[in-house]
Amino acid sequence: MRAELLRFPRFDHAFSRGSLAAAGLFFTIMAVLVLHRHHSYLPSYTSFDQGIFNQVFWNSLQGRWFQSSLSAIESISHPMPEVAYRRLGQHFTPALLLWLPIYAIARNSTILLLLAVGIITAGGLMLYQLARLRLPPHLALLLMIGFYSSRAVAGPTLGNFQDLCQLPLFMFGLFWALEKRAWGWFALWGGLVLAVREDAAIVVFSVGLYLLVSRRQVWLGAIACLISFSYAVIVTTYIMPLFSDDVAQRFLVIHFASFVEGDRTSSLKLLATILRNPIRLLQQLFTPFDLTFNYLLTQGLPLALLPFLAPTTWILILCPLSVIFLRDDPWGLAVHMRYALAVVPGLWYGAILWWDAHPHWAKKLWVQRAWQLCIALSIFFTISANPHRALSFFIPDSVTPWVAAPLWTQWPHAAVLNQTLKAIPPHASVTASKILIPHLSSRREMLGLPFWQVKNDQGVVIDVDYIVVDLQQLAQYQAAFVDDRDRLAQYLPWLQERMATNYGLIRYQEGVMLLQRDQVSDPELEQQWQSDLTQRWQV
Repeated sequence: MRAELLRFPRFDHAFSRGSLAAAGLFFTIMAVLVLHRHHSYLPSYTSFDQGIFNQVFWNSLQGRWFQSSLSAIESISHPMPEVAYRRLGQHFTPALLLWLPIYAIARNSTILLLLAVGIITAGGLMLYQLARLRLPPHLALLLMIGFYSSRAVAGPTLGNFQDLCQLPLFMFGLFWALEKRAWGWFALWGGLVLAVREDAAIVVFSVGLYLLVSRRQVWLGAIACLISFSYAVIVTTYIMPLFSDDVAQRFLVIHFASFVEGDRTSSLKLLATILRNPIRLLQQLFTPFDLTFNYLLTQGLPLALLPFLAPTTWILILCPLSVIFLRDDPWGLAVHMRYALAVVPGLWYGAILWWDAHPHWAKKLWVQRAWQLCIALSIFFTISANPHRALSFFIPDSVTPWVAAPLWTQWPHAAVLNQTLKAIPPHASVTASKILIPHLSSRREMLGLPFWQVKNDQGVVIDVDYIVVDLQQLAQYQAAFVDDRDRLAQYLPWLQERMATNYGLIRYQEGVMLLQRDQVSDPELEQQWQSDLTQRWQV
């Protein structure tokens, strides 16, 4: 196949009706579920992150690149949150700028959620074109359906917009350019992958390692390994510290605590420590064994585990998978979290290579039936896991004790929340409980409870204008979830303290409180609050 450097290589195959139907069905289902979760205010672990990304996009659209006061809350370099804090000190994500024109359509969290679903859907379509370069249409379609049914794909998609949602699309584009021997486009897709996040370089390094070990493109593999490794080191060691010390003193220290001595480290120092401790390395990679085995099983299930039979697949996923297994973060082995997307592209490309090398298996009807059964099981396990509580309208969050959020209770409560949020001026400074943050984050001065002071553009520390919190949601879930119980116990005295200083209660309905700075509390609302404080909000 002749190498093409500049001319864009067109798709060799048209999309089948089945592939377009699969993409349309996936987009529709995911869009409905994420919009329902968002607008019905279902609690989710990712709500705060959704607010961060929305504020980053909102600020970037106005030329304040990557700034976020919400992200500043998580920075150890800024004890006082600042509106001018740039998130690039926590994650280097220049690829987000690609999507600014789409975000400009609505400039809120809703468009970001739809954008994330659209990017993942486009990744599936790119996978179909990639598979068709080596496989017949029915196998390419099964791979695409397996991709959409994977818990490692659907789970993160049901959460929030996040930077790693770009990885499948960009990586499948990279593999497609490799198959077409279009080296200019290979470099472009590779650059986009690196721009996703600083740790996405690990995924490119695995591709280079595959090209080296397989001897398919030795020089290209060596270049990919060198560039990706150098990029990760330069960005984390020299560029990101220009914005904050969060990589050296927070993220690497927390996520890889087993290999860190002291209160700071660097990517090179961490790598050296890992290599010097092979026993500890093996222990971290394979323990806890049950969670590690379950993680691999869940990742490979929609592919009937067949790619795991090929050494090529293990090389393609070796580096991102090792990073996940080495993390001390409790969310590292959660397949529904965004980190799982780093493994997906290499696993699916490994499946394409495996099927191409074993065409006789495709002729066995029982193999295809078994694969289809595995896809069905993957869909079942994804639904039953209720990722990010997106399906809480018909799956209870807890059985003992019973905690559920049926439509007939959640949407009326959402109406109360909407009315309360409408009372907050669009440019006012706000702090809010986590589930409300995405809806309010299209503003300059935005915080999350219990923070209520922020350094504004003039460098002056101010108290926010409004405080809004949904206590009913916390009280509803506290019986089953310790995080909600702890937040409720923290917020109640904190709210009392704010009301005793310079905040007045101006709205209070169904446990939804709105406080305004330098206002006197409504006497009836305050009396109702004090009554609920002693009788209703028990922790």
